[in-house]
Amino acid sequence: MQPNFIEFMITAGVLTFGDFVTKSGRKTPYFINTGKYDTGEKLAKLGEFYADAITRSGENPTVLFGPAYKGIPLCSAASCALFSKYGIDVAYSFNRKEAKDHGEGGTLVGYAPADGDRVAIIEDVTTAGTSVRETAAIFRNLNITAKITSLFVTVDRMERGKGSRSAFDELREELDINIYAIATAQDIIAYLKSNGKDASAIETYLAEYGA
Repeated sequence: MQPNFIEFMITAGVLTFGDFVTKSGRKTPYFINTGKYDTGEKLAKLGEFYADAITRSGENPTVLFGPAYKGIPLCSAASCALFSKYGIDVAYSFNRKEAKDHGEGGTLVGYAPADGDRVAIIEDVTTAGTSVRETAAIFRNLNITAKITSLFVTVDRMERGKGSRSAFDELREELDINIYAIATAQDIIAYLKSNGKDASAIETYLAEYGA
């Protein structure tokens, strides 16, 4: 699946190569911008990749949660694809950046998580894990027994987190969750090489920032 997904990202303009700066301040030779999933066709295809990853994982979440803002269309697309492709009806929810002080109020939109729910966070790319930790804090403040059990991302950049270990390993230990990626940085390198393209910039980047 990885070569198909990487090709899909490149064709959609989501995966690009050049000189960029990540949210963590690192200069990177490649960038993933899920804002480029900007048509119904692209979102539908992306949702299928997420749905495939979720079903293969065996996690069986009851709720898909998309951290605002980019996670909102991602969890929606994944939820739709799970139902249309596999007949699995999974609720979805996302948060507002600022609490609503009128109408129903609150910070969550969509399904209201309840006791016993198994929550899967749907993200684009996790570098430092900031939004994942923010989501964990949201659920702690709900005072319910719903548990975040997993995180699904499009690409594992395979970078160090706060220390010498990978950001994913830090999150696994800190939050006690399982993490799944549709593709990894090494998959991107392998794809480029198999198509006769230069991957040395990414290899150099991983040599410096990789875990």
